[in-house]
Amino acid sequence: MRRLLVPVIAMIAAGIQPAMAGNTLADPDLPKLTKLENGPVTLNDHVVVEDRVVRLGDLFANAGDKAETSVAYAPAPGERAVFDARWLYRVAHGYKLDWRPLSAMTQTVVERASVIIPRDEIKSQILYELADRGVSESMDVEFASRFGDVHLPASNDPVVRVEDLSYQERTGRFSAVIVAGTGMDMTRIRTTGRAFRTVDVPVLKSRILRGDLIREADLEWVKMKADRVQPDVIVDMSDLVGKTPKRGIRAGYPIRGNDVSRPLLVEKNSLVTIIHRVPNMMLTAQGKALQNGADGDVVQIQNGRSNQVIEAEVIGPGRVAVRTLSQQFSMNLN
Repeated sequence: MRRLLVPVIAMIAAGIQPAMAGNTLADPDLPKLTKLENGPVTLNDHVVVEDRVVRLGDLFANAGDKAETSVAYAPAPGERAVFDARWLYRVAHGYKLDWRPLSAMTQTVVERASVIIPRDEIKSQILYELADRGVSESMDVEFASRFGDVHLPASNDPVVRVEDLSYQERTGRFSAVIVAGTGMDMTRIRTTGRAFRTVDVPVLKSRILRGDLIREADLEWVKMKADRVQPDVIVDMSDLVGKTPKRGIRAGYPIRGNDVSRPLLVEKNSLVTIIHRVPNMMLTAQGKALQNGADGDVVQIQNGRSNQVIEAEVIGPGRVAVRTLSQQFSMNLN
């Protein structure tokens, strides 16, 4: 945090010296206090300022015609400063304000208002500049060091631009200077990082258990580094919708092809309805499934009347259909 400073002229005129909280407050050499006519002087224990300086009126209510007097530099945009009891006491008496702290623990917190430039906006600016260097839209960047949001003075309508950009296509490494602000009040930040190709991957929003059907509403897209996506990871959402996990799948993780399967509509040793359609007629019979089957699977079924084993296609829960002419007669439905 920026060191708090008192303007030199004001300090000399008032004889004020900043002090740390916890020191003795009594000072017989201070000038005699005078009460203001517009009400009692009270301390503002939390202040948000926009300017570079903290004024007497920011710290004290009813500071009268001295309210606009600058008494300290404000912290950096987005940061905060703490003014302790002794310092506040000497400032108040130096400007003849009738105020004294209730205890040595009294303090005022001053925050500097700011306009925030999000980290993602800075990334977008870098990607925009890298596009002129042949970097595709499927690329993303990561910074080599911690690089958070940029705070600028709240009075600004800031602009953000990238300068001195260098990029190595072979390694993806880049360096740049981020310039943000307005007019003469500009912030310059040098940063380095790496550009990499990304892939959009569907992942679950919440955990799905074995046997549950995956719906489109259960999925969302996330960007992943292409070199971290294994060849068997499912990247097409349609390949997941309607499937069921073979075991529970956690949210937010890539899903491999062998993690899911089509839901079982026919279970081994369960009773099924055998359906056979002929012109103007649909014949049915009961049978026992000898295999598990999902929608569209061809499984072996034992006819309940003839005990003959036939092959039939799974068409629904507990329902199979006979497709071939030879099996039409083997059903022995008469």
